[in-house]
Amino acid sequence: MSSLAAYLTSTLSRNWWLLVLRGLVAIVFGILAWTQPGITLAALVLLFGAFSMADGILCLWTAFSGPKDHEYWWLVLLQGLVGIGIGLLSFLAPGVTALALLFYIAIWAIATGILEIAAAIRLRKEIDNEWWLLLAGIASVAFGVIIAAQPGAGALALLWLIGSYAVLFGVLLLILAFKVRRFAGKLA
Repeated sequence: MSSLAAYLTSTLSRNWWLLVLRGLVAIVFGILAWTQPGITLAALVLLFGAFSMADGILCLWTAFSGPKDHEYWWLVLLQGLVGIGIGLLSFLAPGVTALALLFYIAIWAIATGILEIAAAIRLRKEIDNEWWLLLAGIASVAFGVIIAAQPGAGALALLWLIGSYAVLFGVLLLILAFKVRRFAGKLA
């Protein structure tokens, strides 16, 4: 077994309950997205705005408290100003932010899916039923591609898709968790 495969196998088998937790959180989020799409979208936009604003403020603090003799200190200052600007835009024009968030979610889903597919391929000879992880990765990539291809379909309509993805992803993680738990018992 390669060192990466051994690490992944060991980590997954010891922490199978984290997969259960991730799966349950994804299912709850999906159900909330279905039942409360307006609130879900507003919460996503406001949370992102607050994060961007806080990050911008901390960058400004870093820029002003750091040494001014460094020739690139102004890049941290610029980063802080951009973060604050994006945060303000999120609060003042949430529709624009919602569309941008859809692209962020799409990129995240595609990147996560590719990594899950790679992990499943890497583990195919080490564990049984690794195809559940592969299936979760494929679902993530498909979800990201659909969102990126159809951003104008409307943020509220895509929340249904986000909810469906989250529930499907959560169920797949739950199945994987219990498969990994059984595998962990074989290792002991």
